[in-house]
Amino acid sequence: MRLAVRELMAGAMLTALTLSIGLHAQEFKVGSKTVQVHGFGTQGFVHTNDNNWLTMNTSNIGSGAFTDMGLNMGMQITPKLHIGGQFYDRKLGKLGDWEPLMDWAMMDYRVKPWLGFRVGKVKTVLGLFTDTQDMDFANTFALMPQSVYPIDLRDASIAHEGGDVYGKEKLPNKLGSIAYTAYGGRRADNMHSGYPYLLTGIAGITLTSYGGPVFGGDFRWNTPVRGLTVGMSRLNEMITGKGSYNGQLGIPAQPNYQENSQHDWTNQYYGKYVKDKLHLESEYRRYYRDQTIFSGITWVVTDVRGWYMGGGYTVDKWLELGSYYSHYRIIPSGGPGISDSYPDAQRHDFDKVVTAKFTVNKYTYLKVEGHFMDGNATALYPAGFYANVNPNGFADNTNALVVRAGFSF
Repeated sequence: MRLAVRELMAGAMLTALTLSIGLHAQEFKVGSKTVQVHGFGTQGFVHTNDNNWLTMNTSNIGSGAFTDMGLNMGMQITPKLHIGGQFYDRKLGKLGDWEPLMDWAMMDYRVKPWLGFRVGKVKTVLGLFTDTQDMDFANTFALMPQSVYPIDLRDASIAHEGGDVYGKEKLPNKLGSIAYTAYGGRRADNMHSGYPYLLTGIAGITLTSYGGPVFGGDFRWNTPVRGLTVGMSRLNEMITGKGSYNGQLGIPAQPNYQENSQHDWTNQYYGKYVKDKLHLESEYRRYYRDQTIFSGITWVVTDVRGWYMGGGYTVDKWLELGSYYSHYRIIPSGGPGISDSYPDAQRHDFDKVVTAKFTVNKYTYLKVEGHFMDGNATALYPAGFYANVNPNGFADNTNALVVRAGFSF
């Protein structure tokens, strides 16, 4: 077993290292304009002592079914107008399924520093890292705090189809600067994401579409304290899911299943401090959803509170050490399924994490990370642990080793 684990880890690292040799940013001309081309890829390995995690078969010898890649292009049309887009593909256990996606594609026109517009499939600004979560090479951690940035729900939050108004302005009297973003549009989830996968296992529901109108905004203040940024975000959604239900829960089968959110919103508050080789971050997110399910027959409330505190320190140009504590809890709200009848372990996941990030060269890196999880938060909403790949039930606690190698150019 140990040999198999070592072979999987070596294969993951070798893949990233081999692909990175000789890579650097590319560019070509379209008329008189230059198109810049960048890309990235990662290969991960995850081993858990109990509970299969993130839809992978991670217990026993572990799993290397953790791969993603992206290719993006951008062109500066005029000093104020920029266009760009990114293709993305991944395989995370049962998620992604190697279905290539247009991650984002937008036109950005900046009239003034305090006024700009973005249209297309635009990255969603929500908290510190939602709009940069595809940039693993820039992050300290192999897995970002899952209480706020769940990797199994990445498709649901990375971008919206619509438009933004944004800007930044200095404040008088040396009070720093402020930045704002307001947006509206539509969210359309990929059917190989975490929520559709969860429903197939616990309810016999197969979704064919999931999405709807979204609008929200972000406001952040770069304070007079050098390196300190604080802010808040709000996201409102009106989500409809359509598909079929096979009668698994005793309610008559519905070939035209539908669910609709009545109230669906997220509030997020955050702060970040950077000084020299040190960076510290903390965020709090509350996600609330009140929806009708089974085509209006019944309803369910989801009330999730997540927060984390963490940071990293650059020891040398080749080594950064990091740690965070991630706190995730599903609050009893009176709706079916989310109640005190669930054991406490199924309503929380408290994750203590330590990380070492090794920068091999300009293009290549390796992250080694330990997770020590109390609880599994399996009460009805995706939180990393799925009944689909845990047919014998769940242990209360899980320890995990995550190794992730990557390259960028």
